[in-house]
Amino acid sequence: MFTGVLTALVTPMRGGEIDLRALAELTEWQVACGVDGLVPAATTGESATLTPEERLSVIRTVAKTAAGRVPVVAGAGSSSTRVAIDLARSALEIGVDGLLVVCPYYNKPTQAGLKAHFRAILEAVDAPLVLYNIPGRTGVDMQVGTFVELAAHPRVVGIKEATGQVTRAAELVQALEGKAAVLAGDDALFLPVLAVGGLGIVSATASVAPREMVSVMRAFERGDLAAARASYLELLDLFSALFAETNPGPAKAALHLMGRIAPEVRLPLCWPAEATIARVRAVLAAKGLLPT
Repeated sequence: MFTGVLTALVTPMRGGEIDLRALAELTEWQVACGVDGLVPAATTGESATLTPEERLSVIRTVAKTAAGRVPVVAGAGSSSTRVAIDLARSALEIGVDGLLVVCPYYNKPTQAGLKAHFRAILEAVDAPLVLYNIPGRTGVDMQVGTFVELAAHPRVVGIKEATGQVTRAAELVQALEGKAAVLAGDDALFLPVLAVGGLGIVSATASVAPREMVSVMRAFERGDLAAARASYLELLDLFSALFAETNPGPAKAALHLMGRIAPEVRLPLCWPAEATIARVRAVLAAKGLLPT
């Protein structure tokens, strides 16, 4: 259901508040660049530091601006199952197409706990779910067998796989036998994950270079592997620069340099160091992504 390039949107901020005008403009730009979907209020959107009201405001703005032209998959994860259910219900009332639900963070549940968490959400809401495994942030790694069990539910349509291991993506593809989409969760593994059977990516880099990420996907889809590889290799230095510090700091710095958002993140994140910003600027300039 959700395949191709899905952009993990940043949440623009100005003076400590959400900049909804800038968010709407980013959304419009992303749609114009041909992305296959939008993911607001998730990791790249600094969801962990947004209030529930702010998260819903972000989701509402993106859904309203996208206006059905591309799917909107709203971030609805939480360390609390009850909170995740409440967020999911509220997002669906707004009118999103699906939900991205991260493994509960900080609690470090067992695999049994993960199954119970996601099954509770599935019982509570009637919507397609993309589960999100990113152990480097959550402290818990959803194993292949756990996801395969969960994917037996018809509303589990995909997994954002962000362990940083191509072999994990391959194991998921093999075990799922087409029951759900495996989406790359690490930008630098975009093409390798496609090569082992993945069907797309949820990408922070796409928030900065949507056309470039889409070009990799379209070349791969039409079977032009040489073009896909060339487009992918052109992005390697951008992947590296945008993850030189914790995401989304460098991505927001890039968008600020591009004149699209104010230079602001929310604590405990800090604005990137000057060396990181210089690195991002140099890569953007080399790719012709800075305004003239």
